[in-house]
Amino acid sequence: CGGCRLTVGGERKFACVDKGFAQNENVDVVIRPEDIKLVAPSENTINGTVTSLTFMGVHYEIRIQGEDGHEWLVQNTDPAQVGSRVGITLDPDDIHIMDRSQYDAADAS
Repeated sequence: CGGCRLTVGGERKFACVDKGFAQNENVDVVIRPEDIKLVAPSENTINGTVTSLTFMGVHYEIRIQGEDGHEWLVQNTDPAQVGSRVGITLDPDDIHIMDRSQYDAADAS
């Protein structure tokens, strides 16, 4: 998808780094939890509310309910207060586009 844009978190658009996909093709979008960065919320970030925080020994798993309804799982070495509003930012290289899984629950009968 040369020159295409990927919409994540409502209206936030990112350059599509992965190639070989048609416009409006159904794909799976994969972002590793450790690649998601927490920042102060702003109009330039994906914003949400921290719903849970679990210490995993080396890092925290932080669940965030996005304002657009999506739930995010973030791994970070710094905790975030449950109930606090945070911003999420991503680098385009951290967004991986893959062919839609044949095992997608939405397609299961």
